[in-house]
Amino acid sequence: MKRYCITALLLAAVSLNAFADGSPVGLWKSIDDTSGKPSALIRITESGGELTGKIEKLFRAPGEEANPLCVKCEGALKDQPIIGMTMLSGLKKDGDEYDGGQILDPGNGKSYKSKLTVSDDGKKLNVRGYIGVPMLGRTQVWLRED
Repeated sequence: MKRYCITALLLAAVSLNAFADGSPVGLWKSIDDTSGKPSALIRITESGGELTGKIEKLFRAPGEEANPLCVKCEGALKDQPIIGMTMLSGLKKDGDEYDGGQILDPGNGKSYKSKLTVSDDGKKLNVRGYIGVPMLGRTQVWLRED
């Protein structure tokens, strides 16, 4: 029994360490810039040193389409369901941030360069989308859900 308790404590410590090390891997709640209300849940995963983020859930107002399509997207994403869509891609660790990626705004169908930084002991994610240089963009703060 003692061995099981020690194993459980070690696993808990490793899990907490993943959040403390500043990893953006996990489930995040995006917050709408205008309303301040939650807009989506995005799951960020890492494969081969590269981050991707998929939309798992949309927070929709009563009367809004529960599973909308990306009508403003172009190419292969045109008229595809937003839920399940990869909206973040190509981000790689660069010091204390993740850079070199792209973020898709399904609301307007446009893609922007992107970078991420984890803050507040892994509880917040600063997601910056920009055109050209980071100064020409905006940052959203996402909140960790898991």
